[in-house]
Amino acid sequence: MVEIVIFSTLNGLVTGLLLFMLASGLTLIFSMMGILNFAHASFYMLGAYFAYSVSLFLGFWPGLIVAPLLVGVLGALVERYGLRYVHKSGHVAELVFTFGLAFFIEELVQFAWGKETKNYQQPEILDFPLFTLFGQNFPAYKGFMIFISIAIFIGLYQVITRTRIGLIIQAAISHPNAVSSLGHNVPLIFMGAFGVGTALAGVAGVIAGPVLTTFPGMALVLGSIVFVIVVVGGLGSLTGALIASLLIGLLQSYAIALEFAVNDLLALFDISFDADHFLNDLWTLSLPQIAPVLPYLLLVLILIFRPTGLLGKRET
Repeated sequence: MVEIVIFSTLNGLVTGLLLFMLASGLTLIFSMMGILNFAHASFYMLGAYFAYSVSLFLGFWPGLIVAPLLVGVLGALVERYGLRYVHKSGHVAELVFTFGLAFFIEELVQFAWGKETKNYQQPEILDFPLFTLFGQNFPAYKGFMIFISIAIFIGLYQVITRTRIGLIIQAAISHPNAVSSLGHNVPLIFMGAFGVGTALAGVAGVIAGPVLTTFPGMALVLGSIVFVIVVVGGLGSLTGALIASLLIGLLQSYAIALEFAVNDLLALFDISFDADHFLNDLWTLSLPQIAPVLPYLLLVLILIFRPTGLLGKRET
């Protein structure tokens, strides 16, 4: 039992921090621009594919630097020549634009790289067990993922709350005219914020690609969960996104590890049903089977009891 708890916790931390890497960029964009970018996970996918292409010639580490930069530049161009004009028409137009952009990027990826899964591998230098417990190895690459995620959180938090750039950005959100009159280029600030947000998604793609496999549907796998994290944590709250990511990662990890069915819960209260009961399929469901649904159940509960999210100030 101790073994299950320890490794479920470690795997939950890895999953949660990976989700945070992806959600941090979306949180940054929303907190600074008020835009829920439906194409955010598509930029994450681009990061993985760009890194894969770079790694074929230069290796993993140059891809870790080059791919997020390329994704960030693309994101900045999307804001400058697309979202900036759509923004004038309101949030519905923004959502439709980014929704269409997500489909466009997916088709573009299939056209450029094909539909097959790519053999994108982690670096050989990290291909060893970081430690061994109860006869099981914990890969060094997962430790590297944890380190990068924590570094991103600390870096973003420091920039937003402790630097002059962060103060200017926050002021540009609520008082753009005043910031502009002080000589700051507000549209350039927003373009940079969107570019940095998409670059963070690119970093997540580079890191996750070797673990979760690089294929055209990878954006769809995590896309919806990212929005769950942003809403549960609180729209625009970086700390809330971190807490929500860890909560969802641990919740799913424990659910997968524990072979616990609804029948077992009912048995604790001496409740049983006949085998031919019309709800028998429901009673036999196990936690591993419902693990993918748990984040959305958490979302429903948060929207009912705390619509602003765990640490958010904006209504969802």
